[in-house]
Amino acid sequence: MTNEQPYPIGTPGQKWGDAEKAAWLAKQTIQRSYAEEVLSKLAPLKAHFDIEQYGALSHAPEKYPLFAVKTRGYSSDKPNVLVTGGVHGYETSGVQGAIRFLETKAQSYADAFNIVVAPCISPWGYETINRWNPKAIDPNRSFRADSPSEEVAFLMAYLGYLDRSFTAHFDLHETTDTDNTEFRPALAARDAVEHDSWHIPDGFYTVDNSEGPEDDFQAAIISSVEKVTHIAPPDPDGKIIGCELKQNGVIHYAAGKLGLCMGVTGARYVTTTEVYPDSPKVDDENCINAQVAAVVGGLDYLKAK
Repeated sequence: MTNEQPYPIGTPGQKWGDAEKAAWLAKQTIQRSYAEEVLSKLAPLKAHFDIEQYGALSHAPEKYPLFAVKTRGYSSDKPNVLVTGGVHGYETSGVQGAIRFLETKAQSYADAFNIVVAPCISPWGYETINRWNPKAIDPNRSFRADSPSEEVAFLMAYLGYLDRSFTAHFDLHETTDTDNTEFRPALAARDAVEHDSWHIPDGFYTVDNSEGPEDDFQAAIISSVEKVTHIAPPDPDGKIIGCELKQNGVIHYAAGKLGLCMGVTGARYVTTTEVYPDSPKVDDENCINAQVAAVVGGLDYLKAK
């Protein structure tokens, strides 16, 4: 169904300029605290992990420092694994799931993997519950050289500094009802294009990289997650968010072509997880646990190979 009401910013049929982007930014408000909900949870991890600041957002550097957490005992003989959360700040369980993984599971995998976790890539987006950054740019379409998103540029520079070849990358996301009520309408207005509302899947699913899919890896993640929460069924057309279902709970996107976070390392085993927090079948804790189960399922698969 096409969104019938025009977005309140901009002129239909005209792309946004600086004035429209400024008007959009002026409407955004702080709704939660990055310091309280993220940074305070990282501080206790210093007892068991190495924590490095890799940047700070220019919008408010003192408020939005960027941190990565690493397991200790690095060895070049162990595979490198990246976990990212909060590329889209509004996707809460991605951030909290990355932190919960560090709190509860990461150390138990440190003997087998060198693990790097960037739990909240977009802290301004986290505080304003937003998909975009302050410049109305979607970080998850910006993972490319000379990125227009400083959130992405900071992370890519940090990964370059680490100079590691990654085997796996788990990028933790959500699909929410606000995708249809706010974020896709805003995108349509910004770019002066038409976007139809899509069927929001009720349940967990993953996105594999169509440029190098790993079916068994995705299946292992789904198998682990379905012990915690329900897997999204396809819509009446047999699709999820308009994409062909490749296997139970799995669709494909072209990571490199679309500039997606899951393509940033060039790892062989990558996944974008998608939790549905608006389902009547789940609560916040269930969504966080589903994200942890996704990472655990993928790591267990890699350990067994």
